[in-house]
Amino acid sequence: MSRLFAAIYDPFMRRAEQAGLAQWRAELLEGAAGDVLEIGAGTGANLPFYPPSIRRLQLTEPDPDMLARLRRRMNVARVPDVQAALSAVDALPFDDATFDTVVSTLVLCSVPDVARALAEVGRVLRPGGRLLFLEHVAAEGRPARLAWQRRIEPFWKHVSGNCHLTRRTGESIRTAGFVVERETRESVRSALPIVRPSIRGVARVGT
Repeated sequence: MSRLFAAIYDPFMRRAEQAGLAQWRAELLEGAAGDVLEIGAGTGANLPFYPPSIRRLQLTEPDPDMLARLRRRMNVARVPDVQAALSAVDALPFDDATFDTVVSTLVLCSVPDVARALAEVGRVLRPGGRLLFLEHVAAEGRPARLAWQRRIEPFWKHVSGNCHLTRRTGESIRTAGFVVERETRESVRSALPIVRPSIRGVARVGT
């Protein structure tokens, strides 16, 4: 299943990327600076959008099949120092206060424990460091769609790499102690209706 999911991920996402998701990635990553960590980097959809001014880019990915595709794509990055490592989000192999920016795009839906993953993100960020996030979430304010998300989620998790449809990731980020500076809620155009609700924005390590 892991190998199949890695193989179909880019074709599955292509229409949504062309309809605006790629633009959201580009706008979000304009804020990446200094030493940057991307968690759950997948097949490398963010790589073309990192500004060349960042010092270094460290990528992590917990799935070996995704990681293999990511490594083959690393040459599209405009950053001179790019590394990739096999690592789960909830056990990052880095010292405390190592990074200025952490990037999470379509990742926190699939981690086993969101609170633990965000605690790790906070741990590896330097004081004042930023989390740049883009995640699909529960359809708050859309009861009918939320009901469908709840019905489908048990099956969906098994075929899509543990992806949860009903997580309230914005709340989780705040509960983890981050200060959300900017957050936008918007529908992901051309995506399946159950994964259209999304949030994106910037959060800082709380002081």
